[in-house]
Amino acid sequence: MTVNPIVAAIDGSPEALRAVGWAVGEAVLRDAPLRIVSAVELPPRMSPRKDAHGPSTVAEIVTAERDHDLTAAAERATAISPDLRVSTGTLSGPVAQAVADSGAGASMLVVGSRGAGAFAAMILGSVSRYVATHAACPVVVVRDDSNASRQGQVVVGVRDAEDGDATLTFAFEEAALHSASLLAVHAWQADDPDLLPNEGPVPGSHAGQAGAARQLESLLDGWRQKYPGVAVSQEVVHGHPGRALAGLSARAGLIVLGRHYPHRGPGRVIHAVLNHAHCPVATVPAPRQE
Repeated sequence: MTVNPIVAAIDGSPEALRAVGWAVGEAVLRDAPLRIVSAVELPPRMSPRKDAHGPSTVAEIVTAERDHDLTAAAERATAISPDLRVSTGTLSGPVAQAVADSGAGASMLVVGSRGAGAFAAMILGSVSRYVATHAACPVVVVRDDSNASRQGQVVVGVRDAEDGDATLTFAFEEAALHSASLLAVHAWQADDPDLLPNEGPVPGSHAGQAGAARQLESLLDGWRQKYPGVAVSQEVVHGHPGRALAGLSARAGLIVLGRHYPHRGPGRVIHAVLNHAHCPVATVPAPRQE
């Protein structure tokens, strides 16, 4: 059976190499190949020379550094897991879009939370933010202070029963692969109608919280049967989902969030968690609506 590759995008920064290490662990668990890619977006009118003679240009230096970074990242991956199938590739075009597109056909795309060099200071809000909300596959953003050992439970944000099948599938599979427990969290704010339960009493009341808890329990029953080896718990909180999930990330190994694909809107909960989480954050696209 063919297994879709895991793609890790790098720029030569320590953060990107940390993301490669995380991606290696996932590839080994899934028995999947790892593809490491890097992009360079040269300024207008700056391109490598066709003539190989003469002094080096800025473009040549940048592309040479990119190639060196790819080699170093591949060597790091092989050092961690000598039997892992590793390949490398270069990307062209606008960096954020090129990295997002590199995940086409991948089981997941892994990026660092920030970087430098070819990613032009890859900070939250630029490349990683774009990729996490636009790629067609699940994206994992590995933060600088992430727990490299991947200890702790998988925490998944559940918006509603209709919005989370792909998200819960990814979260349960991650928990099963890592022999981790899973915590499903549903949160809302009374003044934000987009985050209210689909039905039931007004949130903020005891009845509202109890109703949301029952809905979540009912939703998880089928998943418990499908993944009997995963210990599942749930939590319903009245408050901003981003704040609640970022707080829980301090003891988690992975936060999993769903998102629309194609991208719709600013994704404020995703952005809040990406900016404040203490562990890797996965964003999982819902199936494309035809």
